[in-house]
Amino acid sequence: HKNVILVVMESMSFSFMEKGGEANHLTPVLDSLAKQGLLFSNTYATGTRTVRGLEAVTLSIPPGPGSSIVKRPKNENLFSLGFLFQERGYDTRFIYGGYGYFDNMNYFFAHNGFKTVDRANFSLEEKTFANAWGLCDEDLFHKVIQEANQSYAAHHPFFHVVMTTSNHRPYTFPEGRINAPHTGGHRIPAVQYADFAIGELIKNAQKEHWFNNTVFVFVADHTASSAGKWAVTPEKHRIPFIIYSPGFIKP
Repeated sequence: HKNVILVVMESMSFSFMEKGGEANHLTPVLDSLAKQGLLFSNTYATGTRTVRGLEAVTLSIPPGPGSSIVKRPKNENLFSLGFLFQERGYDTRFIYGGYGYFDNMNYFFAHNGFKTVDRANFSLEEKTFANAWGLCDEDLFHKVIQEANQSYAAHHPFFHVVMTTSNHRPYTFPEGRINAPHTGGHRIPAVQYADFAIGELIKNAQKEHWFNNTVFVFVADHTASSAGKWAVTPEKHRIPFIIYSPGFIKP
């Protein structure tokens, strides 16, 4: 039973990647993982909100009319990835750098097979940078590795659903990570930082004993700037979807 870390990337359009037509190398880490792993280049988001991406990933359903199932009443005990992995002996966690009461995420995940870990579960030492949406992606990924280490020490396989926040307004992030200002207000530097943080996740995970027995999945919740009052084309919903597991998943 291989471990699985499924990273849902905030607002990460496929068009930011080299394969998506971007010539300015905004996402060198994702571009590299796409070449080392398995890239699905015709993947489309089910909507324009994070909860739509989360319901699609965890429940394998298309979007219904009205509110997302994540936000609806009576959304407990559904046929979810959480329960499927739990039945196979996995520790299952939803890990989020913000406060999971937003959009009812903690309630939904806690009642569909996951232990929830959000900003309230981080110690002061674990919080190095935050904005209104949550802790920076580096802090989040450090927590992911800590949680994985706990399961490994207990001899349990683990399945994590991880929700990032840094590629979201106000687009602020720690200084000195990329060659761009961190002051916020601009999407592109946030995309670059989000990509950098994924690289740090992989680099730090490679130091752990469980790395070679782990499958990493990277997919976006929705694209950037996809919302609007006019009809949108499918191309505006195209998102990255990469499965990366060296020695197990062939490029």
